[in-house]
Amino acid sequence: MATDWKKKCDSQWQLGAHGVPMPASVDWKSVYEKKPFKRNLLKNPSPYGVNHTVPPPEPHRSEMPPPPDRPPQLEPDGNFSGWKTSTEVLPYDTSGIPTGVVVCQLPQYRWFSLEQHVDLKAEGLWDQLLDEFQPEIIIEDWYEESQLHKSIYQLHVKLLGADAKTVIKQHSFNPEENLENYSHTWKKVSHVFSKYGPGVRYIQFLHRLKNQFMVEFFNTKVTGSSITVKTRKSSVK
Repeated sequence: MATDWKKKCDSQWQLGAHGVPMPASVDWKSVYEKKPFKRNLLKNPSPYGVNHTVPPPEPHRSEMPPPPDRPPQLEPDGNFSGWKTSTEVLPYDTSGIPTGVVVCQLPQYRWFSLEQHVDLKAEGLWDQLLDEFQPEIIIEDWYEESQLHKSIYQLHVKLLGADAKTVIKQHSFNPEENLENYSHTWKKVSHVFSKYGPGVRYIQFLHRLKNQFMVEFFNTKVTGSSITVKTRKSSVK
């Protein structure tokens, strides 16, 4: 019975107690089975196989070029299933080199991007919940303090409309690292979307990590990426 599944959902997440609209038109069996609340909606949240509860591994620096019969590594190792990846090669930075000085080698930097699109209705959410209640959407991420450059990480998250193109709300984070003192740890990034307005149906999650190549390849890792929906709405704008 549909009413039984509706009661199960209410009992599981206390929807009625939080004032969540529960129309009879919703497929409550599907909602219960998909369990859309307090669950990470991103696939493969740790593609580098590391965890932020353990310090990031120290990079191995041999300072030796690869053997001539092996091409140099220019892309990171990892399991990137579920992610759309792309690489942007950045121009060499010669701004700090005095006129007339000959430099044999400069580091080459690249942005490595990982992107996912989340279909909120396919994950078990429904129109009235998204349009009227507008539950909190929690974004979290952890990036490695690789100290390869003053800018090693960027995050861009967009709440999109039914056409998966119209931007209803967005958040970007582009920190600048302090390179004066050596530090190698995980840094947490978080953001809460609330009172974002009606019409949200998709989420675009994109982060960019800076990699470096000069004789050897070094990268910036990320882990613990997540999008979760809570059965509450914030009073904070």
